[in-house]
Amino acid sequence: MKTFFATLAGIALATGLAATAAQAETIRIALAEQPSDEMAAFFVALDRAKANGLDYEWTAFAEEELAIQAVLSGDMDIAFGTPYAVMQRSKAPVRIIFQLSRLVFFPVTTKDYATLKDLDGVPIMLHSRAGGTDSIANVIEDREGITFGERSYVPGSDNRVVAMLAGQAEATILDLSNKNKIIAEAGDKFNALPMFEVKASDEALFANLDWMNENQEAVGIFVNALHSVWTDMSKDPTIISKETDPNGPIGQLPAEVLATLDTFYTEAVAGGLYDPNGGGREAAQADLEWYTMAGQLEGDPATLNPEDFWYFAPLDAAMK
Repeated sequence: MKTFFATLAGIALATGLAATAAQAETIRIALAEQPSDEMAAFFVALDRAKANGLDYEWTAFAEEELAIQAVLSGDMDIAFGTPYAVMQRSKAPVRIIFQLSRLVFFPVTTKDYATLKDLDGVPIMLHSRAGGTDSIANVIEDREGITFGERSYVPGSDNRVVAMLAGQAEATILDLSNKNKIIAEAGDKFNALPMFEVKASDEALFANLDWMNENQEAVGIFVNALHSVWTDMSKDPTIISKETDPNGPIGQLPAEVLATLDTFYTEAVAGGLYDPNGGGREAAQADLEWYTMAGQLEGDPATLNPEDFWYFAPLDAAMK
């Protein structure tokens, strides 16, 4: 995932967005980073949910692992992430309910490298341990028969662009917009290597199953709003900029970022970053295969039960 602002290590930034009190309890949402252009669609969905009576607040944590732990501890209700290893090992009643984005990422290197095989032994800079880019690196190693050199971790694709431009690394994995950014700024120094297609989840929403059963109405409103935005966005990516609240967290981003929303979402939709149906069973099976190959799940993906990791009822209801 990418951020526009630098991540504040170890600090959670909380902002309450109170809606009309139609629900008995406020949904507490844990973000794995500060609001950015890639999160604009999510905040449009929150605005639609708010209009339908959802009461919520969000908190931005410094990294995905902290957001996951906040749900496991009960301090937060819903969070961003793909905590497959945690779900399998802890046996916690945590389930994914919506795929926010797919693992559409790009290996970017200096001009010294032309193919993935060339990266054998080369140090690589990634987002976080056990996160999406870490799993991509694992699968690249497996498929290409290589072993990366030392792995360093710098949260935020935009921060990794800065590090690459400063000569602090020769290889990294970036999201779509930051891959385009570094090639546009320094295409004479960097290139994006050819990459295989991936349909597994990069970011998903997950929550405690017991909590979801106790708050079915609120969860339903939330998932309905997400599904409606992802469906509308697949038909018209400019809907995101049109519905972005100028007074909300996305509307407060710098003007130069807001000016690129239409370009970003048009490219992202065309590039397959978003599933208009929120992933569902197809994404769940792709995730089991991917994260097993990536070493974050144990067992045969053909025998793993998707319902041990996903709760499909809210999305099934939204699609009817």
